[in-house]
Amino acid sequence: MKHKRLGKTELNVSSITFGCWELGGRTWEFTSDDNNIKAIQAAYEMGITTFDTAEGYGSGHSEEIVGAALEGIRSQCVISTKVSRAHLAPDDVRRSAENSLNRLKTDYIDIYYIHWPSFEIPLDKTLSEFNKLKEEGLIRAIGVSNFSLAQLQEAGQYAQIDVIQPEYSLLHREIEQEIVPYCLQNQIGIMSYSSIAKGILTGAFHLGGKTLDENDFRSTRRLFLPEHLKLEEELILLLKQIADAKGKAVSQIAIQWLLQQPALTTAIVGSQSIKHMQENVDAVDIELTSDEIQALSAVSQKVIAGIDAAQ
Repeated sequence: MKHKRLGKTELNVSSITFGCWELGGRTWEFTSDDNNIKAIQAAYEMGITTFDTAEGYGSGHSEEIVGAALEGIRSQCVISTKVSRAHLAPDDVRRSAENSLNRLKTDYIDIYYIHWPSFEIPLDKTLSEFNKLKEEGLIRAIGVSNFSLAQLQEAGQYAQIDVIQPEYSLLHREIEQEIVPYCLQNQIGIMSYSSIAKGILTGAFHLGGKTLDENDFRSTRRLFLPEHLKLEEELILLLKQIADAKGKAVSQIAIQWLLQQPALTTAIVGSQSIKHMQENVDAVDIELTSDEIQALSAVSQKVIAGIDAAQ
């Protein structure tokens, strides 16, 4: 496993971050708490030291699982969690942070995020409380998620923003236009979510015949619409061609492409499968040629443009 310094902080994060959304249950197909505790511990043994959760994942249940799994090794790990949009008033921020600390069984949070920007609470009010929490040692770094460039710039007026967490993958590249250059210029880390596009970039839906139950939240998401799945075939087939030549999995090539992007600090990838987490870890050491990276980037842009035009 490789590690990178996060922005201007002293935190070193693993190239792969264990995404813990699925562990909260409810939205995702769920295995069991026991399985997911073992999956986190196995990931740590594989070299993953960074774990991302949120109070909104299963109404705090994901945080409870992370806390239970990392008890005893917490000091060797970087834990990030998030306060929900509904809790961005100063008093609510503090209450949420304290509740997260309790569920995570820790006395500090390494990275504390605003999960989504507020429609009502001024950003300076929210970040004023973040700064207090940081001064008190309850959080070590401040992050924002799902922020536009303008929102990120505004946040920087009120606090040191160390990292942004946007959606980023071969099928979602909007941040490259404005946010990536800004982050590079200002030493702000990027922790990507939906790094394999909620499963599409595993090839399971194009090559494995996987379909979604109508109750699966992904069934109405834009990338999973039948007409868009059809447009994505060209990219999946290219990923498979490269993967087959290297004896690797499709998802591993997609992850490695992401890790090659200059502004990326760490890629969040979630799974309740120890086997799949091992594949995610092994993706770090795959070597892609410049021609392979360029080919994937070009086809990716073509597919995204097609999807955008089809809407």
